[in-house]
Amino acid sequence: MANIKRAAVIGAGVMGAAIAGHLANVGIPTLLLDIVPREETEEEKRKGLTLQDPQVRNRLAEAGKARLLKEKPSPVYHKEVLELITPGNLEDDLDKLSEVDWIIEAVVENLAIKQQLFENIEKVWKRGTIVSSNTSGISIHAMVEGRSEAFRRHFLGTHFFNPPRYMKLLEIIPTKDTDPAIVDQMKAFAENVLGKGVVMAKDTPNFIANRIGVYGTLVTLQAMFEQNLGPDEVDALTGPVMGRPKSATFRTLDLVGLDTFVHVAENVRSNVDDPEEKAAFEVPDVLKEMVSRNWLGEKSGQGFFKKVKTDKGKEILALDLATMEYRPRKKLKAASLETAKRAKTLPEKLRTLVYADDPAGKFAWHILKKVLLYTAARIPEIADDIVSVDKAMKWGFNWELGPFETWDAIGVERSVARMREEGEKIPPLVEELLASGYTSFYSREKGEPPRVFAIGGKYVGVEEHPKTIDLARLKEQNKVIRSNKGASLIDIGDDVALLEFHSPKNAIGADIIAMINAAVKEVSANYRGLVIGNQGTHFCVGANLMLILMEAQDHNWPELDLMVRQFQKAMGSLRYLDKPVVAAPFGMTLGGGVEVCLPCDRIQAAAETYMGLVEVGVGLIPGGGGNKEMLLRWMEGVDPKDRVALQPLVNHVFEVIGTAKVSTSAREARDYRFLRPEDGITINTDHLLYDAKQTVLAMDRAGYRPPQPKKIPVVGETGYNVLRLGAYTMLQSGYITEHDYKIASKLAYVLAGGNVPEGTLVTEEYLLDLEREAFLSLCGEPKSQQRMQYMLTKNKPLRN
Repeated sequence: MANIKRAAVIGAGVMGAAIAGHLANVGIPTLLLDIVPREETEEEKRKGLTLQDPQVRNRLAEAGKARLLKEKPSPVYHKEVLELITPGNLEDDLDKLSEVDWIIEAVVENLAIKQQLFENIEKVWKRGTIVSSNTSGISIHAMVEGRSEAFRRHFLGTHFFNPPRYMKLLEIIPTKDTDPAIVDQMKAFAENVLGKGVVMAKDTPNFIANRIGVYGTLVTLQAMFEQNLGPDEVDALTGPVMGRPKSATFRTLDLVGLDTFVHVAENVRSNVDDPEEKAAFEVPDVLKEMVSRNWLGEKSGQGFFKKVKTDKGKEILALDLATMEYRPRKKLKAASLETAKRAKTLPEKLRTLVYADDPAGKFAWHILKKVLLYTAARIPEIADDIVSVDKAMKWGFNWELGPFETWDAIGVERSVARMREEGEKIPPLVEELLASGYTSFYSREKGEPPRVFAIGGKYVGVEEHPKTIDLARLKEQNKVIRSNKGASLIDIGDDVALLEFHSPKNAIGADIIAMINAAVKEVSANYRGLVIGNQGTHFCVGANLMLILMEAQDHNWPELDLMVRQFQKAMGSLRYLDKPVVAAPFGMTLGGGVEVCLPCDRIQAAAETYMGLVEVGVGLIPGGGGNKEMLLRWMEGVDPKDRVALQPLVNHVFEVIGTAKVSTSAREARDYRFLRPEDGITINTDHLLYDAKQTVLAMDRAGYRPPQPKKIPVVGETGYNVLRLGAYTMLQSGYITEHDYKIASKLAYVLAGGNVPEGTLVTEEYLLDLEREAFLSLCGEPKSQQRMQYMLTKNKPLRN
């Protein structure tokens, strides 16, 4: 792995600053440089500043850094990481580039400017320092023409996708002169430190993802004009039903920016030789007209869609491309679309839609056919293998399946037969596949790693990272120890077991609780430790709210009480298991999902983990031990006799739970004490289960001993009144409703330990009883039931 301890980013625009932000996210001190402004702003003149003042000379880099705090979603894990970014300029600070290990160029997309910049960099360049360009399409070779051989050996392309924090793809583009060892080092560094999915691309126009993605968008635009559809109608077809993001085609274009899209498309058109391909990348006149009107999308307030205020609130209008006026959105009505939506798997959805004999099906078939044919025809021009292409589109454009995986899903033989009938030219790669007697690009034997069709007419193994644990494959290998509808216990090797949730949305119900209890017994008897994790969309969104609401509406209090008791007991079993337990949360980890993590010995969280005890949003408080666990975390290291210190800590817990704080990253989760300082954070989610397993093994080797129960000091009646007064002040100020106040009062009573003297030492069971009683009483409140019902139907909280 490359030994990169310090870095520099040149260019503090949107992309450059965001790259610097992500380097800071992973703990790398970064120098952020830009040009010296040519003149002062009016504000600088009023302050008496001149072009000689550092404040003016570093203005562009300072502005880029400051912007990182304002952008939503945030490019940084936590505001504190910005301390690692040092702004400067290319005149005063150029020599500081000799102090860094990696220099990333992210300036304007102009070849002459880049060439001049690299000439200047080489004057201060320290041999061994890696230099790369973040260009999205300019020739990597051309940038360093005239540079020394040593410089060229350390130079390559590193194309980040925006925003760098969230987009997994990093395209690495070596030149013919790049040292292969440096390519390997950067790949390992990007995967293990930056958390990226790396694809090796060739130095061709717009590399892999943008080449295919832009082509697909232009094909979709053309088909929209031909079939007289609107952008809203097309987006209904090109979103999740085809395995694409909810933003589909035109909402995505608005997010990217139409000017950016036009620039990328024209870059391909001007750099390819084939007349047919040049024509395919011709930007439609309507798009040019929108750019000339500054209808660029989200950043200008309007594009293919426009958000307006109406008497009923906010409404999103769609652009009528015939009149260039905005109109209310229309819902596309098509039998094939509705049938496809009801299909259980994506391959079924795709086959249902693209083989349908109605306008929606024909539209979907036409654009998919064009993209598949174009992509296959670009091999080996843009990449040496189809896996790189599939990964690029999944990681760079958030497709659920890559182009070749999609081709397998709809059936290669069936689709190619139809393409031939329609007079399409079949690319050599596809002809070679079928001539070899194969019918799919990927081949998998049960329990075995996937294999892929390669140039040369044979299947080869797909390269896998050594830190990858594939739960689906382990199941095929009969590594399941126990299983039910909601969860499975899986042997992940080295005498470590993994508890996987797989209920709908990973919501916690009776099946998961039963499996937790089974896991505790099994691990205690036969394993070195337990990991709690899964490979779903999110770790866990909480308890089964529908079940809770049904039991409450039926006044089935004994059953509901038993359910909560069992959940509390299962969490206690995890806390005091005689083997180490490590939770591996990622994505949405809410309510009961947090309560599963809190009693574990360690948490190994993905960097993108959004943790929060959000029960107040549905009219409840945590019922699975979350209140007790948060008290324990906030009181760690505090003298139980220090009553002065206790109240502020309880106040913090009251605020975190009472306002349903949700972390925007694992790093921020530490602020709320969902994570402790000793808990780990994994940047690359693909490595999360591996890292959690290694934590279990390390704890076992260190001679693990389980924690011992101890009594908890509470603030009692005095502290309860303090908490309730704070809530009452918010009520009187109009910040919360009467029902919010009722929920807050119940929460305050639990966190204070009830009506006992301040400083009383209570047991965990005592606090759990208070928690359960408060939870059940709120379940019986009509307004809480209204909140639960609203969340289930609208997927957002109700303030009643």
